[in-house]
Amino acid sequence: MTREERHWILYDVANSAFVLVMVTAIMPIYFKDVMAAGQPSHIATANWGFANAAASLALALLAPVLGAMADYPGRKKIFFVGFLLAGVFFNLTLSLVPAGHWLLCLLLFVLARVGWAGANIFYDAFLVDVTTPERMDLISARGYAYGYIGSVIPFVGVIGLLFIGGGGDTLPVGSVRIGFVVVGLWWLGFSLPAVGTLRQIHALPVSSTPFRDSFRRIGKTMLEIRQYPQAFLFLMAYFFYIDGVDTIITMATAYGRDLGFSISLLIVVLLFIQIVAFPFALIYGRLATRYTAKTMLMAGILLYCLVTVGAFFLPAIIDPLWKKLAFWGIAFLVASAMGGIQALSRSFFGRLIPPEKSAEFFGFYNVFGKFAAITGPFLMGLVGRLTGDTRWGVLSLLVLFAIGALILSKVREDEVVGKR
Repeated sequence: MTREERHWILYDVANSAFVLVMVTAIMPIYFKDVMAAGQPSHIATANWGFANAAASLALALLAPVLGAMADYPGRKKIFFVGFLLAGVFFNLTLSLVPAGHWLLCLLLFVLARVGWAGANIFYDAFLVDVTTPERMDLISARGYAYGYIGSVIPFVGVIGLLFIGGGGDTLPVGSVRIGFVVVGLWWLGFSLPAVGTLRQIHALPVSSTPFRDSFRRIGKTMLEIRQYPQAFLFLMAYFFYIDGVDTIITMATAYGRDLGFSISLLIVVLLFIQIVAFPFALIYGRLATRYTAKTMLMAGILLYCLVTVGAFFLPAIIDPLWKKLAFWGIAFLVASAMGGIQALSRSFFGRLIPPEKSAEFFGFYNVFGKFAAITGPFLMGLVGRLTGDTRWGVLSLLVLFAIGALILSKVREDEVVGKR
């Protein structure tokens, strides 16, 4: 790999710690058990879902404008660093929120997640600058793979803090707050190589009125998207299936807590997922060169359908041992598909777009992803509140995967390869 490719991949190691600790593992449990203590379980889970939906909505509204403005020379890195620093700052401030202040906690979490996701728009857009179209599947898959295995290091450190703090099935508040600081510093520290190395190669001509021209280009791109029918069709498929993927990642521990699984079990299972996801992300990248990225995306969607059905029926298992075994089986399926489906979606889309407009097009890519990420957690939270049982919200995700697979099957891959 080139120096630029290595440092681009290293940023995935940096920001994946935020996903694992703050979005997936510790923060959801911390919110439910500490910040929202006293609230009914399904209400706390619903509020967590609404917060994640709000973060996705905020970024979805900002992404097209930011992406369009970032395609001018030198702008991509400015926006990348700005959102990175904002995300790290609000991540660190979460360690200062007093227990019981659940609304303030959710507000800061939303801001931190907007910073994280905003930086990812420009990080994804740098893919066309750091490698060639032929290597995109491989490099994108390696980014997710090393991100998964790299994030295990700070995660294990946070787990160690929890055990030192005496947490069994109760989270030690002080240790959790130190863990939030560890995540922020890890995120910032491992971002420095990317900040120092990444260079914007593809860009649009300099404009004297970039802000006004960015809005014009957004409208023009929306009209010209018909020139990229396969890209638009793929985005429609992506909207649906990534909704299900993101919702499972975001709501997994909150759902597991509703089912009565202990904090220690949930943490160990998430650690297992991160470790198993590492080789499978690499495997998906390799298999995509043999069987095509579209084929591997369809395989990943099928596995997530099995995950959804299994999660729905999980509460019906009476025997505790069999329930735990089923939970481990579902975790393995998630791990085997999670990295591959995310990495190949990014590279599949990257080969469809003009490189000089990469930030703008990845802005639209993130719009579809973030608007999708609104509906899943919101739907799961809403159905949970209405029925008093979160598993009915889980079942709705199956529809999203089915629609996504159906639309993806219509994408003509022969128009994807070599498009640029």
